[in-house]
Amino acid sequence: MIIDCHGHFITVPGYFRDYRNAQIADFKAGKTSDFSPAPQISDDELCEGLEKNQIRLQKERGIDMTLFSPIAGLMGHHHGNEALSRHWSRTCNDLIHRVSTLYPDRFAPVCQLPQSPGADPRGCIEELERCVVELGFVGCNLNPDPTDGYWTDPPVTDKWWYPLYEKLVELDVPAMIHVSGSCNPNFHGTGAHYLNGDTSVFMQLLLSDLFKDFPTLRMVIPHGGGAVPYHWGRYRGLANDLGRPPLAEALMNNVFFDTCVYHQPGIDLLTEVIPVRNVLFGSEMVGAVRSIDPETGHAFDDTRRYVEALELSPEDRHAIFEGNVRRVYPRLDARLKAMGKAA
Repeated sequence: MIIDCHGHFITVPGYFRDYRNAQIADFKAGKTSDFSPAPQISDDELCEGLEKNQIRLQKERGIDMTLFSPIAGLMGHHHGNEALSRHWSRTCNDLIHRVSTLYPDRFAPVCQLPQSPGADPRGCIEELERCVVELGFVGCNLNPDPTDGYWTDPPVTDKWWYPLYEKLVELDVPAMIHVSGSCNPNFHGTGAHYLNGDTSVFMQLLLSDLFKDFPTLRMVIPHGGGAVPYHWGRYRGLANDLGRPPLAEALMNNVFFDTCVYHQPGIDLLTEVIPVRNVLFGSEMVGAVRSIDPETGHAFDDTRRYVEALELSPEDRHAIFEGNVRRVYPRLDARLKAMGKAA
């Protein structure tokens, strides 16, 4: 199998986005609770959008399954209050559940968390448990910056986050580190804020003993790890200068990177620097970059092509395309085995 660890439901009908904008406007006008329910999207509408976009591209590119989560840019944790975030997250997660029920062979559900700036992460636990225990979700997206560009909450390694990590460990689900849109004009969302988030979190982890406290906690840093693989020597050197243990010892049993890197030299570098066991196939298709590369004639986000072009052993190729993601997401592995798809 080829399993894409990184996909978002960006093809929701336009009126669903309009509903979100109206919800935010209502909050600004003083409505802080009792939020109106989302408009009902029919199964036919869901299927039409998916069949014309994600499923069509899955078939064209030979991708068997995608770990599917709500639109990252619409998580918008800086909007409203904690109650609004809970309502919006539940609405989005229910939609992902419907998709994974309509297409169980194509999509495995991953949830967003009802985060809000300054809000205790304990407030995320109820929705996380509902999604994983009741609805069969296999993972979650964790926003390290609920302010969406201003970084006022503690680092992800602070004990402030520990109650949430305890629940992740108990449920045995990983967290993909994923910021939302940027409301800071200094940082373009996908071109700067996303990669800043990936890079910043890795450095936070380097400085901490988080994985001594949570030895089975797993985090996926997307978008190829931001700047991390390119500056691997810098991070190894910083760890050495700061008296931290070597990266391989301190982080690489718990931290994983996806292949959402949109050119061949980038994938070459990623797999040369990062051990194969820490690399998960991902494309974020359809997502950050949707155009055709004029230098190759292929879509930038057709990342399978880049992985296929690597000089890998059959074992390593299988690990990147399937084995690693099933190991990092054990609830996905169990889901696939229940469907008769052995590893």
